[in-house]
Amino acid sequence: MLSITSQYLARYRQLTVGDRSGTVLPVTGAQRRFVLVRALDPSGRPDVVPMFFAFPHGAVDLERLRSAARLLAARHTALRSRPAVVRGTPVLRVGEPDVRVTMPAPAPGERPADTLRRALAAWEPQGPPLRLFLARDHENRGEDLLAVALDHAVCDGRSLTRIVEELGTAYTEAADAHALALAPEETEAELDAYRRAVLLQLAAEERADSPEAAAYWAHRLRAVRAQAPGRRPERVPDGTLPSGAAQARLPAHEDGVPFPGLLDACRSAARSLYGPGHVVPLGYPWGGRPSGAAPVIGCFLNTVVFPLVTGDDTDPEETADVWWDDLERADAPFDTVVAAARSAGSGWTGNLDGLLTVDDDSRRPPLVLAGAEGRETDVDGRPVRGPFAVSVTQGAQIRLRMVWDRATLDDDTALTAFDALTRALRPEERTPH
Repeated sequence: MLSITSQYLARYRQLTVGDRSGTVLPVTGAQRRFVLVRALDPSGRPDVVPMFFAFPHGAVDLERLRSAARLLAARHTALRSRPAVVRGTPVLRVGEPDVRVTMPAPAPGERPADTLRRALAAWEPQGPPLRLFLARDHENRGEDLLAVALDHAVCDGRSLTRIVEELGTAYTEAADAHALALAPEETEAELDAYRRAVLLQLAAEERADSPEAAAYWAHRLRAVRAQAPGRRPERVPDGTLPSGAAQARLPAHEDGVPFPGLLDACRSAARSLYGPGHVVPLGYPWGGRPSGAAPVIGCFLNTVVFPLVTGDDTDPEETADVWWDDLERADAPFDTVVAAARSAGSGWTGNLDGLLTVDDDSRRPPLVLAGAEGRETDVDGRPVRGPFAVSVTQGAQIRLRMVWDRATLDDDTALTAFDALTRALRPEERTPH
């Protein structure tokens, strides 16, 4: 029997027989997941990845920013492609560079963060994958906020650093009209590099999509149940933002917190949220570009599922051992893993109760636009998929954040879980908001 990846490749090849345009591209397993999430959303809304930067008031020229964003999109196949489903087969359709760069008008008394939150909430599903929103603080002449937002199906965490760096470079080049047009051979070369990277990724996933891996994940996830029962609010209070957030700065460990330690900390949070006796699915990104592929912008990081057993505390060595076993099968595509769990009798549909992302604060530089440095910041209160998400940034300090869906978890319950999370990582302070 053909694996899910093999079946997908066969359908894609059949779909593109006789197509010489080269503008219909296959998608990676990671992209298939986001296309599926989008298809299952009643509004058709994709997962959106925003980055927020605070600039001195008036420092960003909107027209120059538009030119820079168009140049950035022209340089990268993924940024001028849109996810689509053709005869039941997920693909990317490559088009011309199409970027929306807007300055949404603030409502009376609205702060820039509120304006951006409202603009992102109004994201139209049928539109370009890269959009920029600039909110000026006209009233107080304080910092302006810039949101650089992308459809998750065309980028992953490793793409964001390059996007930030190249947007700054393109902003400088935007002052030169000759730099705004790419030679056809440049565009074609990048398209070939992107196509090759995706095909190499799919070849790696096809090798990983084995009966042995399916049996392993069926055993690991057979008891998983998404959206474990917890203390849910009766309703979200009027005027309350869709999500809550809390953050802490913790003393740095000498070599950083080992990933299994972060998993155990998330287990403590899940036990606080749902009580003992549950197996809660936590997802985290893992992987990279396949060997031999160019470092193209795109979506290549697989989502690996770790079942958090909310019983007694687990031996850290036991967590580390099973995590290392997981990593040996981490290339198995997400849809294969879900199918394997369901074949073992789990009713799990692929929804995740929690997400964990880990970053190094030295990886992503500030966004610099013609000498004006944008400080990366957070805009809380946006809708989140799933009950809770944890992000950890390691560096001179550990920056810990947790956000939660207020339609699923009340604030008191979530903050108690955040306390459990921070205790597991030796906290110094907490700032809820």
